[in-house]
Amino acid sequence: MSSKKPLLQARSITRSFGQVQALRGASFDVYEGEIVALIGDNGAGKSTLVKCLSGADRPDGGEVLLEGKPVSITSPTHAQSLGIETVYQDLSLAPDLDPAANLFLGRELLKPGLGWLGVLDNSRMQSEARAAFRELGTELLSFTAPVASLSGGQKQNVAVARSIAWASKVVFMDEPTAALGVVQREKVLDVIRRVRDKGISVVLISHNMPEVIAVADRVEVLRLGQRVARFEAQQSTVEDLVAAMTGALIQEDVA
Repeated sequence: MSSKKPLLQARSITRSFGQVQALRGASFDVYEGEIVALIGDNGAGKSTLVKCLSGADRPDGGEVLLEGKPVSITSPTHAQSLGIETVYQDLSLAPDLDPAANLFLGRELLKPGLGWLGVLDNSRMQSEARAAFRELGTELLSFTAPVASLSGGQKQNVAVARSIAWASKVVFMDEPTAALGVVQREKVLDVIRRVRDKGISVVLISHNMPEVIAVADRVEVLRLGQRVARFEAQQSTVEDLVAAMTGALIQEDVA
């Protein structure tokens, strides 16, 4: 495992919904400038843990640390102010707006001197959006058409670009290649690598084990609400990951 100190860390997180214990002392580490995959079978607690780390939910117990300091992330907006962004599986895009408007959604730029009138600086937003997509190696069919008219892969790239434009530390990506074709999937994975190479840590939540091994630096496995295994991706196999997810492979001292 990495000798660096974790950038974002969960320690013994618990979360219950009525009688259901979604997290039973789950731990998780994200290091600077890496792609770490968070995997587990349905019901393992992945989504709940991500919500607790991205401000969408509050844990019942345990501790979250950012750059070694305890932090209580109270909302997604608070997480964003800390440099933590999330790309949800449903993308959360505004379908009737163009890519630039989606990139700046909720953070619109106003024209100098006319900001008090609420006049949008569309030219500047278009220019900065094009630069952001170019930096990620993303080509769009149109920068002026509504995102509803874009392909699935291009919509995904818009969502990723929006998160990267504002993230400074960590981006959570929930099944970013789900329902994409082979070519589109490879393009999205390449964008994820570019994000990592910019120094931003990526947490990849995925059920696609070959994809996890291909793109991740490390893999952490949840089972029944606890961390049960950690792997260096390039030194593991699909069989290793599946065995850890099902309980057939047990690592000591990882919870």
